[in-house]
Amino acid sequence: MRFIQRGAMLTAVAITGLALAAPTTAAAAPASSAQGTAQAAKGCITVTATISVGNAPGAVAADPKTNTVYVVNDFNDTVLVISGRTNTVTATIPVGFLPSGVAVDTKTNTIYVTHQEGNTRVSVISGRTNTVTASIPVGTVSVGVAVDTKTNTVYVADPFSNMVSVISGRTNTVTATIPVGAFPVGVAADTKTNTVYVTNADGNTVSVISGRTNTVTATIPVGADPREVAVDTKTKTIYITNGEGNTVSVISGQTNTVTAIIPVGRFPQGVAVDTKTNTVYVTNGLGGTVSVISGRTNTVTATIPVGAFPGGVAVDTKAKATYVATPDSRTVSVLGACPK
Repeated sequence: MRFIQRGAMLTAVAITGLALAAPTTAAAAPASSAQGTAQAAKGCITVTATISVGNAPGAVAADPKTNTVYVVNDFNDTVLVISGRTNTVTATIPVGFLPSGVAVDTKTNTIYVTHQEGNTRVSVISGRTNTVTASIPVGTVSVGVAVDTKTNTVYVADPFSNMVSVISGRTNTVTATIPVGAFPVGVAADTKTNTVYVTNADGNTVSVISGRTNTVTATIPVGADPREVAVDTKTKTIYITNGEGNTVSVISGQTNTVTAIIPVGRFPQGVAVDTKTNTVYVTNGLGGTVSVISGRTNTVTATIPVGAFPGGVAVDTKAKATYVATPDSRTVSVLGACPK
């Protein structure tokens, strides 16, 4: 996601201390070379391309089926469409005032965009035509968004109402609202278990939601100021960035407990998982870097400079590429294997 103003919203939400029960702490690896190359768990990773995208790129989502990347451009009220094959912007889609989060349904080739102010709604975009096909009214403010591609269901976090809206992707209507913790911002869905995870930034917790019953089944304490969340569906592991804790909490999806705390860079924001390589990518908002974490060892294996205030991050597992939005640079950095 991206830096959200908590106060034309309040204070930064996809803009020290740790309060966790019996966690296992993992040591961070040292930063690598300033050129942006590093030895990671699966080999050398570097910035392979830098794409100019205009004002304030924020949230990022990737569609591995179409090799397409979608980037929210906050100040221009648009979503940019990037070809993963050419690393160029191929379309600019007007979506309305202050777009915030973005998620892709890879089965239906549909993109969902939240808006943090104005007539709060979710914009629905056709990936085939690159046009807005529907606008769905939701809560007070919509921020984080996630899609369960198996159930064709969309989940949207509303930090001002402390709710998650459940949307049917078939009818484009809200079918339920679920009370969660204080100031929910990040959302992720495990399509294999029909489970949804929501970060509550002011509660320092993660709400676990059953997609079958639309009820909270567990509340997990994590670090200070949890922001974004990502799920590795293969290992049933959930990763949470703790903005004020400068850490990532690792949660077991089987036990709903924190199994490790990983130190990363300053003010971690976005997080994405490469399920093929068991690798986690974390953007450090005040560090200008991306921490690369081995999901096997829960250690930082690389630290890659990408530019000022990185926020949104997404992985295309088929293209073996990771996309990082850097608002101050007005660019998206592409991470990939070092040239041989």
